[in-house]
Amino acid sequence: MRYKKDIQRYKEYSKSSALLLVLTQQGLWALFVYRFFNAIYRSTMPKIVKAPLLVIGVFFQKWIELITGITLPYAATIGEGLYIGHYSGIIISPETVIGKQCNISQGVTIGVSGRGAHRGVPTIGNRVYMAAGAVIAGGINVGDGAVIGANSLVITDVKEGTTVMGVPAKMVSAKDSKDYI
Repeated sequence: MRYKKDIQRYKEYSKSSALLLVLTQQGLWALFVYRFFNAIYRSTMPKIVKAPLLVIGVFFQKWIELITGITLPYAATIGEGLYIGHYSGIIISPETVIGKQCNISQGVTIGVSGRGAHRGVPTIGNRVYMAAGAVIAGGINVGDGAVIGANSLVITDVKEGTTVMGVPAKMVSAKDSKDYI
């Protein structure tokens, strides 16, 4: 069901058929493998069955990473309707939480960083636009409707409905992601 919502997001952007998109969009290939093995990871099936399937999942995940340049670990939590605008160079930490209807551009890294109480991975809200080359790191929260500017380094919380950019990222606008999503 979530994969159908991912496909729907791609259809909204491209006005192409679902079949054409599934055959040609690397982001959808990565999302298919992620959704399939995430369902197994979150299932209540016996460990004796689940563990070998997840080992297979690691190989499929690596294969997808090699052909698309997109790392979507099955342990991550990714809401429905994710849109990966361009493939390559996308790295997401396994503990990351990403909300619904988000957009990720090429070269985005969402990962572990920080020290002590600040160490951790980001929690990304709903309808967040992450532009090319953005790095979002540490135990931070990115609010719903936020925009992360291209090549920005986000290491502090981002308020809902704001635009941040720079190194380190600072709020530059109170405009939300409506025009991007």
